[in-house]
Amino acid sequence: MLQEGKLYIGTSRKPDDSINKGEYLELKFGNRHGLITGATGTGKTVTLQILAEGFSNAGVPVFCADVKGDLSGIGAIGEPKDFLVKRAEQIGLTPYDFQEFPVIFWDLYGEKGHRVRTTMSEMGPLLLSRLMNATDAQEGVLNIAFKIADEGGLPLLDLKDLQALLNYMGDNASELSNQFGFISKSSVGSIQRELLILEQQGAEHFFGEPALKITDIMRTTNDGRGAISVLAADKLMMNPRLYATFLLWLLSELFEELPEVGDPDKPKLVFFFDEAHLLFNDAPKVLVERVEQVVRLIRSKGVGVYFVTQNPLDVPETVLAQLGNRVQHALRAYSPREQKAVKTAADTFRPNPDFNCAEVITNLGTGEALVSTLEGKGSPSMVERTLIRPPASRLGPLTEAERQQVIDVSPVRGLYDEDFDRESAYELLAKRAAKAAEQAEAARQAEEQAEEETTGGSRWTLPGFGDDERAAPSGRQARPRSSGYQRETIVEAAMKSVARTVATQVGRALVRGILGSLKR
Repeated sequence: MLQEGKLYIGTSRKPDDSINKGEYLELKFGNRHGLITGATGTGKTVTLQILAEGFSNAGVPVFCADVKGDLSGIGAIGEPKDFLVKRAEQIGLTPYDFQEFPVIFWDLYGEKGHRVRTTMSEMGPLLLSRLMNATDAQEGVLNIAFKIADEGGLPLLDLKDLQALLNYMGDNASELSNQFGFISKSSVGSIQRELLILEQQGAEHFFGEPALKITDIMRTTNDGRGAISVLAADKLMMNPRLYATFLLWLLSELFEELPEVGDPDKPKLVFFFDEAHLLFNDAPKVLVERVEQVVRLIRSKGVGVYFVTQNPLDVPETVLAQLGNRVQHALRAYSPREQKAVKTAADTFRPNPDFNCAEVITNLGTGEALVSTLEGKGSPSMVERTLIRPPASRLGPLTEAERQQVIDVSPVRGLYDEDFDRESAYELLAKRAAKAAEQAEAARQAEEQAEEETTGGSRWTLPGFGDDERAAPSGRQARPRSSGYQRETIVEAAMKSVARTVATQVGRALVRGILGSLKR
């Protein structure tokens, strides 16, 4: 059943239930993206698993998210369960060999895999705004913050770096607004509150160093197989916005860092985005456009993106049009929206005269799907009703002990497991604030000294008069005559004016220089 340069998906059958032919995904079209949809329990995860296995055996690295925790079994050798053996016999898969696959486990929280981090700078203001569900005004303030950080030599690595920079912006909003545009203190405060919420949700684990290197999810083994990076996402799904933003960031990083390769014989990496609807839920237009751009252009980098979701309506039409390889499991059609989803799914396939696509979608069994892949010069094949092949690896999760064994022998062991907190915006701003405080104290002391030198000397008197002036009538204390008193007041005022001028100039220099002279 296996063919060179192709991934075996399953075997199609005719309407009379007779076996037809094998269904394949050609490796050279693996970077043309794909879609796996179907209701809960219809077999989407198994389809993801067998595709990941096929790409790995072909030497293609894979990145996928394990949302329910049962995809980890891909790292263990399969077991000959009755229903799996029966399916193999039914589709003519002989011999049905079992194997384990090279797996690297990742986890943003560092509990079920190696830590995954990125920096604030790498995330950027657009994705960060999405993560915080920021308003337009707040997104504008974030853009200004990143601009100030770039010009001021302030690395933004973790949450406390951005928090410190926002504190500075709030304290100096008037001065900074003249240079960078209007900075609303209320917007700064709102962003600070959102950052606090993110911190409480565990986002501090995600931002920092050492940041993930893209090359570490694109590894191959000595025997030529592609490593399968599995992201533990069961806990991450409690914060779906963080999950979606992280995966979109990863796609963006791949797009920006990988070179153009055109149409390779096989992909450089295949990326499975499970629960893909989370990426588009309440997403602003600019973000959807960003996803569409990345999906459209990342193909030329040799990266295939496969969205896995329950309903094809979860994916915008502009993105859906970019997905050439389709696996459609059963859908329910009870509500009007579900009926619309069935029609949408049916209309995206190249029709097969042997059956009505819309009717079959609602009658597919578990582990059965409608399959259409690109063939020839890149045109979609006729849709076929297909029995999906059984996996070669374990169907079900690893035990905690088994997972730990895989982590202990991982090729990235020790690279990401410890935090590294180098000098960044938080520390630099703290140093500059301390220096500014010292300079302010020096200016205050200089002003006090100037006042003391002005008032602490001998009194001015007119020539011919001594210190033993006659006491004023009615016991009032005598004071210098008008000419001498006026002369003393003028000198004192002049000295004070000089002191104030010096203090003002120092103060202005501090405001301009606390960010390390932004104009440098």
